[in-house]
Amino acid sequence: MDGTLVDTEVLWWDATEEIAARLGHRLTDADAPEVVGRAVEDTAAHLVRATRAPAAADTCATGAPDAPGAAGVAAELTAAFQERVDRGAPLRPGAARLLAELERAGVPFALVSASPRSVVDSVTGGALAQVPFAFTLSADDTVRTKPHPDPYREAAQRLGVPGAACVAVEDSPDGAASASAAGCAVLVVPSLLPVPPGPGRVFADSLDVVSLASLRRYVAGGAAADGPV
Repeated sequence: MDGTLVDTEVLWWDATEEIAARLGHRLTDADAPEVVGRAVEDTAAHLVRATRAPAAADTCATGAPDAPGAAGVAAELTAAFQERVDRGAPLRPGAARLLAELERAGVPFALVSASPRSVVDSVTGGALAQVPFAFTLSADDTVRTKPHPDPYREAAQRLGVPGAACVAVEDSPDGAASASAAGCAVLVVPSLLPVPPGPGRVFADSLDVVSLASLRRYVAGGAAADGPV
């Protein structure tokens, strides 16, 4: 969803930058692997480490609250991101056309996100309100989220097909890793972070150049691994 169908990766970065500054940490490109495409809990844990905040909401010997722990930082990140998403998240180029083509052809498709359920619901009730997803999966719907394979395994199971019969469209290293580990073919359309090549992955500069025909060729093994669509 984020950075693939809707242009929310920048909103997530802005939200993380705000919370990091509040904790006394200046976000830089070096933080990107721990921010882009990561679950909120992962980014919160990174900020806690970066600012040497306690791992839990402890109190000082005086009884005064200490710096927020990972759970508190995660809550702040979610609230800051939610506020931005609620203002509106524009669709990525080519997303509406490709989704409409899938719908016309009767091809089932689902949304698999590492964002919290509240954020997924905000986007699917806003920018993606007219899109007939078979279902949506958020970070709250599996025990482990991306980069683990759990979300895509669960999605394939709900669709009633093996992972190898699915194409996952991803923009981040963690998302691509999750889909690859679940056995899916992976179409990478990079957003803020470069995604490394790997078996079963093809790359496109934009969804503008992706069609149903190319997706079908790819899942059937007709596209060269590590190459363009």
